[in-house]
Amino acid sequence: MPAIPARIIETVAPVRLGRSFRWLLSATIVNQIGDGVVISAGPLLVASQTRDPFLVSLGLLMEYLPVLLFGVLGGVAADRYERRRMVVVANVGRAIVLSVLVLTIVTSTVTIVLVLAALFVLGTAETFADAASSALLPGLVARDDLGIANARMQGSFVLGNQLLLPPIGAFLFAVGPAIPFATNALCFALGAALISRVVTSPRQRSDDGSGVRSEMIEGIRWLLAHPPMRTLALTILTFNVTYGAAWSVLVLYAGDRLGMNEVGFGLLTSAIAVGGVIGTVSYGALERRFALGDIMRVGLLIETFTHLILAITTSAAVALGWLVVFGAHAFVWGTTSTVVRQRAVPDELLGRVGGVYRVAIMGGIVVGTPLGGALARTFGITAPFWFGFIGSAVLVVLLWRQFAYIAHDSA
Repeated sequence: MPAIPARIIETVAPVRLGRSFRWLLSATIVNQIGDGVVISAGPLLVASQTRDPFLVSLGLLMEYLPVLLFGVLGGVAADRYERRRMVVVANVGRAIVLSVLVLTIVTSTVTIVLVLAALFVLGTAETFADAASSALLPGLVARDDLGIANARMQGSFVLGNQLLLPPIGAFLFAVGPAIPFATNALCFALGAALISRVVTSPRQRSDDGSGVRSEMIEGIRWLLAHPPMRTLALTILTFNVTYGAAWSVLVLYAGDRLGMNEVGFGLLTSAIAVGGVIGTVSYGALERRFALGDIMRVGLLIETFTHLILAITTSAAVALGWLVVFGAHAFVWGTTSTVVRQRAVPDELLGRVGGVYRVAIMGGIVVGTPLGGALARTFGITAPFWFGFIGSAVLVVLLWRQFAYIAHDSA
């Protein structure tokens, strides 16, 4: 019997990835459990404080805004300072903020202003933590193992943040509104303890007195002067515009087009998460058998046809089945693009360049979301999906040949 847990551990985190990676993965899993619990509890807390749609929408904005404001700045910090310590400080800070929020909930002194402020602070801390942890990983595992290491990190997000924990968080909120947030605080505290066990090699830091602004410009300039990585950033930005446009109306699309109720809409998001699990399991085999450029090309074709299928189908079963495929693609493509970036970007610039990519992701969604709403209001509920299909198809044609250079640049 003792051999079974050891075999599972070896499958999830092979010993060749090293002890420090296992500590990092353990911390990530714990953090994703905490985040997953509040994915549903957070909106429920906002809705319990106000029925004003504008104030409710601000809850989502508080998640987006820190990345746009501090994405590159967080990258500068990750290149300047000790990355492991950054994650520890961010986790401890989040645990403290959540503890204060729990206290106000328990004492019935919580207000919508306090909730929104807490969400903004938590989002800011997450921006800096993500910048540091993403740049930390390449220094812990061998170059050839970056794919499987990133797949395991992303897998913890899919399972904890998207699939398993959100329903539990909603249940815990119903039992007691403070419980999911207290759970999240404990998870961040434990995550800080786990990440402190990671052993990193000394590295040259970019804190040379040149100033934050000049270091931000240096990272952006390197990206703009590097054609493969510049093309990858442009691809991420533009495809997130089409993605944001279509997914902004998914909840309305589920009811109006597919005839699904609230539970059915939940199944759509679960289908994507199930696909992500499939992508987690299969990523190692895909990376061994296919070139990274080909994986990225096929992924963009899947995303393009996802928009088309959702635009023309009225079948809930068809939509659910294809969203499983889309979820697998989203996981595999995201992991592959991360690996390509980590292999191509010098260690001293990993934080800043990664920050630019995170801003591109969020910027695309922020642009696409209101665009999708406007298209649906003017032309009907399927209009954002037609926009996504046409826009994605044009981008695939324009970028098709570039992906060989993007992937090979990391070699």
